[in-house]
Amino acid sequence: MPTPADQSFLYFAYGSNLLTRRLLERTPSAKKVATGLLRGYERRWHEASLDGSGKCDVHFVGDAASHVRGVVYQIELAEKPVLDAAETLGVGYDEKLAPIETTTGTLSAWLYYALKIDADAVPYDWYHALVVSGAEEHAFPPSYLQALRAVRTKPDEDKARSARYFGLANAV
Repeated sequence: MPTPADQSFLYFAYGSNLLTRRLLERTPSAKKVATGLLRGYERRWHEASLDGSGKCDVHFVGDAASHVRGVVYQIELAEKPVLDAAETLGVGYDEKLAPIETTTGTLSAWLYYALKIDADAVPYDWYHALVVSGAEEHAFPPSYLQALRAVRTKPDEDKARSARYFGLANAV
């Protein structure tokens, strides 16, 4: 966790918070620092979310060729409790500091990783749309986008929530 003397912290987003407008709803101070890679990990959709769907996780595989693409944001420390609550810190996710490779060097950024894993979890279609829209926003490589788009999803029975987040994912 960042120290109280810090006024901001670096956060590595790799799930729905890739989409800047999604993250700004939670942390209005968020500013993109760089896109980057977390080496030795794979993105999985197996976090057993409280809403009954799968959410993104960074899963350690130890292979340097494997990586998760994401975005490093700088966020005011005062907004961290809001982000922690949105990410269900201590319930669904925990946090750690990780080295993120960027085009200008390696940054140490905080990320959330799943505590509860369900290998059979499937993301809601709107959550998947947020992740894909964020990856498109930050111009991830075509092969990476193709792999994201290929993920199996399921519809959310909560139609209002689904409409809200599809609207956010598709906003121009």
